[in-house]
Amino acid sequence: MQHLKGKVAVITGGNSGIGKATARLFTEEGAQVIITGRRQDVVERAAQDIGPSAIGFVGDTADLEDHCRLAETVKSRFGGLDIYMANAGVINLTSSAEVTPEDYDRHFAINTRGVFFGVQTMAPLIRDGGNIIVTSSLAATKILPDHTVYAGSKAATAAFAKNWAIEFKSRRIRVNILSPGPVETEILAKLGVSEAERPAFEDHMASLIPAGRLGRPEELARAALFLASDAGSFVNGIELHVDGGMTLV
Repeated sequence: MQHLKGKVAVITGGNSGIGKATARLFTEEGAQVIITGRRQDVVERAAQDIGPSAIGFVGDTADLEDHCRLAETVKSRFGGLDIYMANAGVINLTSSAEVTPEDYDRHFAINTRGVFFGVQTMAPLIRDGGNIIVTSSLAATKILPDHTVYAGSKAATAAFAKNWAIEFKSRRIRVNILSPGPVETEILAKLGVSEAERPAFEDHMASLIPAGRLGRPEELARAALFLASDAGSFVNGIELHVDGGMTLV
């Protein structure tokens, strides 16, 4: 049984990591998926890799005009959508003393402002009974070294989502938060972890997680599928931690 048969989904940041894994699973479950990303070559390769039910859209979530272009594309091609996953994000681990205004603004432009105005722009196109998934982070609720600005940007989106769950209740649009812990994705390289350092880094992170390992993108995708499908039809306004129990320690 395909749990998303006939549905249309938009996944921002769907060209890699959790977003790409979710896009792949959604298409396998019958959905037509539009993935977004900033680099055309990466977006095109990801869409081709996912399969014929995936369409790539090049845009920056920090650019409000790109949200409008995306909405126009969705409306013209599909008339509307059923699932909007605000997943695109950026992270740069820096102590508060070393955060620059540019670094601060970049985090909040992409992680926070982009999520808010993405939902504002796409909400009129979401069909009644549809749903929104906001990708937050374990860091929004657990104190981690050098995560202050990133954590703040993600905590804000979780607050947005809980308010939207009430705002959209007349349209029966469910809004939930997916909060990953450490996951094996390309983001490790962006954190400055080299290939040589990666085994030691992963071993250290695994020692902090009750599950004893990092998560896999496919595991986050399955959680997103639960929230997006009828399996989660009575789930609304929650923050689902998919972190191997790391919030507990």
